[in-house]
Amino acid sequence: MLLGVTASGKTALALKLAERAGAEVVSMDSMLVYRGMDIGTAKPSASERSCVRHHGLDLAAPSEVFTVQHWLAATEAALADIAARGSRALLVGGTAFYYKALVHGLFEGPDVDPALRASLERRYDVEGAAALHAELRRVDFAAAARIHANDRKRVVRALEVWHQSARPLSAWQREWGWDGSGASERPRRVVELASESARLERRIVERTGAMLDAGWADEAAAVRASGGFSRTASQALGYGVALELHDGLLTRPQAAEKIALATRQFARRQRTWFRKFREARRVATPETPQDLVERVDEVLRWFEWA
Repeated sequence: MLLGVTASGKTALALKLAERAGAEVVSMDSMLVYRGMDIGTAKPSASERSCVRHHGLDLAAPSEVFTVQHWLAATEAALADIAARGSRALLVGGTAFYYKALVHGLFEGPDVDPALRASLERRYDVEGAAALHAELRRVDFAAAARIHANDRKRVVRALEVWHQSARPLSAWQREWGWDGSGASERPRRVVELASESARLERRIVERTGAMLDAGWADEAAAVRASGGFSRTASQALGYGVALELHDGLLTRPQAAEKIALATRQFARRQRTWFRKFREARRVATPETPQDLVERVDEVLRWFEWA
């Protein structure tokens, strides 16, 4: 498995690894599942996919809700197919929750109660982030210590679990082995691409500009016109800003700055998740063609595919 934050160079390394090892790539990215969302998700190109077989891409329309359960079912089927053909699977992505779900399973928390969630979201908006975070601290101190008050989605979910089950979210997660110490039922070798902060920020700025140049704003408008974004697809980074650019509400420099800032913030959250995965071997992001060759050799030896 190959993990890495956004813009860390996973795609380039994965393609070289797969070509050298005769492997097939299985995506662990929650936004690559959507058809027509290609530029803004940095989806592997048609030419890249013609060189290496990919799985887990273009599974749903952006207007459809696509959950981790859907992804697990598709991924298990892909892995079974790859194994049946005697090939190797290289799982690649930055959605840490997908990795956690595949390796350790999903914790059996209560199902979403739409009415309760809507009520909590209204309270968050009216009473404010500090008030609901203080309530969470009273009922689930461990979760409140881990969740920032401004993280609306996670504060609401933690309170939702408490109100539904009278059990703290942190208690459910402890049973799930959330600390990362539990043994996995799935044998694996895991590599995480680690990029130095200043270099990653430069890569993010460069990639954002290239994606806007490639027509991201038009792509976002096409998705909106063809059915819009589901609640899961709407979580894709940058598409809302790309629509503002398309509609003339932002200049290109303003849009690029907003997207780059949001991407840097997202990368920091990804790093926080990845630190939980103690089994991951960390290697430096390749910056030159020679670096790429060296990383491929290093990772192949670690995977025992050399």
